[in-house]
Amino acid sequence: MSVKTMETQEVITLLEKVAGFNQSGGNDRVKTIVHRVMHDVFQLIEDLDISPEEFWSAIYYINELGKNGEAALLAPGLGMDKYLDIRMDAEDEQAGLTGGTPRTIEGPLYVAGAPLSEGFARMDDGTQDGDTMILTGQVTDESGQPLADTIVDIWHADLKGAYSYFDQSQSEYNLRRRIKTDADGRYTARSIIPSGYGCPPEGSTQALLNQLGRHGNRPAHIHYFVSKPGHKHLTTQINLAGDQYTFDDFAFATREELVVDAVRVEDAAAAEQYGLGQPFTRVEFNIQLVSTDKAELQSRHERLRALES
Repeated sequence: MSVKTMETQEVITLLEKVAGFNQSGGNDRVKTIVHRVMHDVFQLIEDLDISPEEFWSAIYYINELGKNGEAALLAPGLGMDKYLDIRMDAEDEQAGLTGGTPRTIEGPLYVAGAPLSEGFARMDDGTQDGDTMILTGQVTDESGQPLADTIVDIWHADLKGAYSYFDQSQSEYNLRRRIKTDADGRYTARSIIPSGYGCPPEGSTQALLNQLGRHGNRPAHIHYFVSKPGHKHLTTQINLAGDQYTFDDFAFATREELVVDAVRVEDAAAAEQYGLGQPFTRVEFNIQLVSTDKAELQSRHERLRALES
């Protein structure tokens, strides 16, 4: 269809009214955003000649997406979380705050208030017979000096790719712990090697990915929040090397510097060091934080998170 209406006064006036530009109340920032969003939606309809059937299919899809609670799952799948990271990386570079361990997406499955331990924590509740993992590392500043009393907040999935709290069959805070680093900046956790997972096969996210010819799988990975006063808060995650999806993550979270080897350790003396009587898998992830005096950079950004007040 060759009909063009976006430049007509009727559409211009409609968009201004939709955004409340003709009203004195409301929030100016929200008005500006809604005006831009709706302008772009209208422009999309015109440019791609979207039919009423296609339009209403999209509306009903949004209904289902909300009903399934999958909006926060679809967002990384469409590269939105990755794009925010790209912007924040560019902002850091512009502000001279480059360096340190790279950030990557948080994901939607964090739960606040995990138990806090000094130096070491056991993360799993022992109910799943998984491959024992010793996850360890050192937190330093830009010059390599250890950062004691850093809070390393870690969470990951179980052997089924499920997360405690969201999976009610798991115990409270299973596979979730906060560890305060010791005098040498070290943290150590005993846990199990997590599994990767896929989007719900009958869910809204996978339905759209199917239309795009894409899979909805994530590799085995481990999430981190790392924080210490006077340093930029770090949100990141590591992907375990060798997973089928390590470099084909539907959520675009993989960064080369964040791919970590899982090393099988058969040595009995090494196992005894961690109180183990059997072989284990060692995963080492060292973290470097960047100094900053900007208070707003020292805390994670605000968003809705489970049990976070």
